[in-house]
Amino acid sequence: MAQAVRYIDATDGALGRIGSVAAKSLLNGQTVVIVNAQNAVITGNKKNILAKYQHLRTVGSVRKGPQYPRQPHRLLKRVVRGMLPFRQARGRTAYARLTVHIGIPDELSEVTFENVPVYRSRGKFILLGDLSRELGANFVLPKRSK
Repeated sequence: MAQAVRYIDATDGALGRIGSVAAKSLLNGQTVVIVNAQNAVITGNKKNILAKYQHLRTVGSVRKGPQYPRQPHRLLKRVVRGMLPFRQARGRTAYARLTVHIGIPDELSEVTFENVPVYRSRGKFILLGDLSRELGANFVLPKRSK
């Protein structure tokens, strides 16, 4: 049986909305591929968001965890994991079908992506890539071959 693959572009999409759409698709048996993770939007006050994620990185011990990532694609994957029943077998198998990328890899350059509802408010927000850089991540967008 061929599984359906859902390709999602995270550009200008709200982080929670992207996560919930992806989690629902994963639980329905689809494979989900998310690209441009660094362009997802987190709504709210920049200082509060940064303080929350810096606190999450310091909670617990270095050896035992919990370990929260700094890279934007891993942060987005962690958000989706929080929306899945990860401690159950169906949640773990659903999570295994999720792939998140920074930028668009060459093998996916011909694919058409769907967008989740776009965040268009003039309010306060921060991009996931900017948050990652504030947390100390050092990521580079993949180079496109011509």
